[in-house]
Amino acid sequence: MHEERSGEYERVNDLGESISDAVFRRLRHDIIMGILPPGSKIKLERARERYSIGISSLREILSRLSAENLVLAEGQRGFEVSPVSRQELTELADLRTVLECHAIGLSFAVGDLEWEGSIVAAHHRLAAVERRLLAGDTTRTIDWVRCDWEFHRAIVAASNSMTLLQSLSSVFDRFLRYHMLAGSFRGKAVVDDHKLLFERALARDADGARQIITSHVQRGIDHILKEPKFLSGK
Repeated sequence: MHEERSGEYERVNDLGESISDAVFRRLRHDIIMGILPPGSKIKLERARERYSIGISSLREILSRLSAENLVLAEGQRGFEVSPVSRQELTELADLRTVLECHAIGLSFAVGDLEWEGSIVAAHHRLAAVERRLLAGDTTRTIDWVRCDWEFHRAIVAASNSMTLLQSLSSVFDRFLRYHMLAGSFRGKAVVDDHKLLFERALARDADGARQIITSHVQRGIDHILKEPKFLSGK
């Protein structure tokens, strides 16, 4: 896994991304995927070695992550991965619903044939991964995480609001962190949601799509709260 990630970031750098941005993405990924668990201390020296970057650049990266509420800055005591809570989970779910439903309205109003094609392609990839997960291939969870976001993003991509899409991406990832801590994949119910959302998108049924997103997100909360190991008493 480490070698695969290293290779990935080398390729990104070859395409012009700075080392600092590549490390930011990797550290952010490790937090969202639970590799760096909630409440864990981020030791600067150890992180410097792990991510192969200087201390000053690392501090800047951690400050950027703090702006997304993924990291807490503790003054002279350093940094730690932000804890999780029922309150934040609910707030993220509400915000995701508002942003995604608004983006759906904008996107459905102007989406063209190319937009429809991108949705078809994204759903095809997502459905293929979900079939393998339903068959018991849990090694595809990381692929599902990527394909899930690509599908949801394809649906709202025609909204033509970069600020809206960036905000949705950040909230989506922070909500995803809770899913990863709870076990992520929700089984056939989430597959059915995606199929219905796909059909509503191609039909330009914005109201129907909004209803699906609202229930989809709420069922995500219900799934997460069935796992008391990290939310108990919070």
